[in-house]
Amino acid sequence: MRAFKLFCCACLLALAMPVALAQRVEGDRASAEGQYATEVVVRNQSEAERNNGFSRALLKVLSNVSGERNPIARPGVADEIRNAKDYVTSFDFRQDEGVSTTGAPTFKTMLVVRFNPAKVTDLVARTGMSSWPEPRPKPVLWLAIDDGSGPRLVGLAQANAARPVLDRAKGRGYRLGLPTGSASEQVMAGSIWRSDVAAVARASAAYDPPMQLVGKLYRTGASWRGDWVFVDKGKVLARSSTSNADARVAMAGGADIAADALIRKYARPGKPVPKQNSNEVADFTIQLVGINSSEDYLRAMAWLESQPQVKRVVPVDATADGMHLRISVAGGGAGLATLAANGGVMVPEAAPASTSVPDNSGDGKKPAVDTDKTPPLPTVYRVR
Repeated sequence: MRAFKLFCCACLLALAMPVALAQRVEGDRASAEGQYATEVVVRNQSEAERNNGFSRALLKVLSNVSGERNPIARPGVADEIRNAKDYVTSFDFRQDEGVSTTGAPTFKTMLVVRFNPAKVTDLVARTGMSSWPEPRPKPVLWLAIDDGSGPRLVGLAQANAARPVLDRAKGRGYRLGLPTGSASEQVMAGSIWRSDVAAVARASAAYDPPMQLVGKLYRTGASWRGDWVFVDKGKVLARSSTSNADARVAMAGGADIAADALIRKYARPGKPVPKQNSNEVADFTIQLVGINSSEDYLRAMAWLESQPQVKRVVPVDATADGMHLRISVAGGGAGLATLAANGGVMVPEAAPASTSVPDNSGDGKKPAVDTDKTPPLPTVYRVR
């Protein structure tokens, strides 16, 4: 009888838990399905690592649902990201195996997270993000790459060569298709290089929808440059370029150009959110570069934590160039810039080279930035 009572109590506790592991059966493999589910890499299955994974996963889902590049820049989003577990309906862990470039086996733990659609939709509305309804179009990517041996078209058989732009499109909430790469289509590399979007559109008539992201990627000095044109039903919606020392970054930027154009045309704009008072404490993200050693990192963190205006500093992730920090500063970005200008350990740096400015008018002029609708991107600082 005692065992039966304990069993009943355990069942009731399980029902009361707001977040639970999804039920699996033998042979099943956990995966993220739908707009409100995603997966992130975690180091282990501890509670702290799981909660960190929930936060990163919620950011990915917000970017997917809204299509925005940087949803955490929206006022109020950072607070919700810290409480991401409240949005989770279920989760799973998955162990992925692979092989390194040296042939050694690799293992990666994935956290598959499924969020409550109603709660996520409410968060998007409350923070002024755009709402991009489904189904979403799948433009055809006509990409030619010149690595020094002449431009060549990337067809379906060479999908891995276009992986950075294909994956970035998924991160922005849509997908890109590729042409089959037949012999008759291979000649389109020349049209792409001449930016003859009309010829590309004619060649793309066999595919649906009538949307094309036309891009050419090539070396220029020590960097890679991508020139991009996004066409919808024969009309040029965006024309821009990306540049970076890493070809993968320059390539991925093309997906952002197409996403921004799609959102402008097809997404429902969010309601404006009142701006914060300049004297209030604001949460935002900065990118910290120039970290060449653990001493550089500790010196920068010690300086930030010694400033009375800086209320909180939380490392978000590490990048090839440095790391991202989520900070709370009295006066927001302007307050941090003032601190840095007064002899700080960090100095402001220009935005990364991979940023792009869409040209919607077709006349080559850059449009004015609407600060009410476009949230600022994270500020970049370099350690002295």
